[in-house]
Amino acid sequence: MKLNQLRDNPGARMTHTRVGRGSSSGLGKTSGRGVKGAKARAGVSIHGFEGGQMPLYMRLPKRGFHNHFANDFAVINLGRIQKAIDDGKLKGKETITGADLHALGLVSHGQDGVRLLAKGELKTKLNFEVAGASRSAIAAVEKIGGSVKTSFKKTVHMNKKGAPGKRVQRRKAAADKREKAKAG
Repeated sequence: MKLNQLRDNPGARMTHTRVGRGSSSGLGKTSGRGVKGAKARAGVSIHGFEGGQMPLYMRLPKRGFHNHFANDFAVINLGRIQKAIDDGKLKGKETITGADLHALGLVSHGQDGVRLLAKGELKTKLNFEVAGASRSAIAAVEKIGGSVKTSFKKTVHMNKKGAPGKRVQRRKAAADKREKAKAG
């Protein structure tokens, strides 16, 4: 085979339909667009318009909201980690970080890091360094003799002056009050 003999597979390149090239083509004159109106012109598409009928996006009920300030954790259960160890994907010797779990493909997405959950059973002593973990997951890991170090710190939303907002101040005061009650 030579360079001048290279060809695409048959059917790989479809020739586009040439419109507006005479009435015998079947797509002459108005090029299959009908006559006049917005849809006959170039660069106009009426998305969501259903000819005056109530559009679908208006017929469907709207419920709930999307919290833009919510934390986005990639979650993984202890059972899945144990399965990865059993399959030989994960070594149980060193500290396991969120980046390790991501590199192995055990977790995807999660802009705020990895959160450890307690579903399943863990048999191997492991040390974790993740963004967050449930209390039961921490208890399960420590029961075997491992450790969990969490590193996530929630972002504090400031007001215009650069000080924490009223809600943040109230929550901090409530947290301090709880700690004081727990200590004394």
